[in-house]
Amino acid sequence: MNIQGKKTLQLLLAVVLSIAPCCAQKSADEKAKQHRVLAAADLSGNSVPDSSATKDEFVIGNEDVLAVNVWKEPEISHTVSVRSDGNISLALIGEIQATGKTPKQLESDIASGLRSFISDPEVTVIVQSINSKKYSILGRVGHAGSFPLTSPMTVLDAIAGSGGFQDFAKRKKIYVLRTAADGRPVRISFNYTEVIKGKHPEQNIRLQPHDTIVVPRGGL
Repeated sequence: MNIQGKKTLQLLLAVVLSIAPCCAQKSADEKAKQHRVLAAADLSGNSVPDSSATKDEFVIGNEDVLAVNVWKEPEISHTVSVRSDGNISLALIGEIQATGKTPKQLESDIASGLRSFISDPEVTVIVQSINSKKYSILGRVGHAGSFPLTSPMTVLDAIAGSGGFQDFAKRKKIYVLRTAADGRPVRISFNYTEVIKGKHPEQNIRLQPHDTIVVPRGGL
């Protein structure tokens, strides 16, 4: 190898050696972040995966349970429930509005409030339990109860997700109970037998939080 070739090889080697520590540090930083996310989710003993889509899109509501973790600050890190007034309480910063914000937005707000007390606070917020967005299905279905409403769902979707009908389900007389914006109770009829035949598709409404589907007992 000539002198020029040796110089080129030495230059390439120097570049590789200078990049390697940066890559190693980046990898270490990513692992540390994953550890912090898991630590936040583990505050109440439940492991909840960190989802970028959830952080960007899910809107926190009253009664949701949040794991708030501040890196290297265990006294501030807690699992908290969003109160009926939409607020949560944290050490140092006190009351902070949570309802109506995404986890990512709440992380930013908490970090801003802590900067008067902590240098460069790193905050993670994970939704551990979704209680603000639920629907219920009752009556003659396979699995009655309350379920999270985390994605668009229709009455048919809910019935299928409940395991279908039990014997003597009155499929033509199903109804949805809903509270209108002004607080009035609303009853919406749903005729399963007709809807699955393509009739009255408008009855297959999209569910809203706190809707209750009732499948009464009776004939078909």
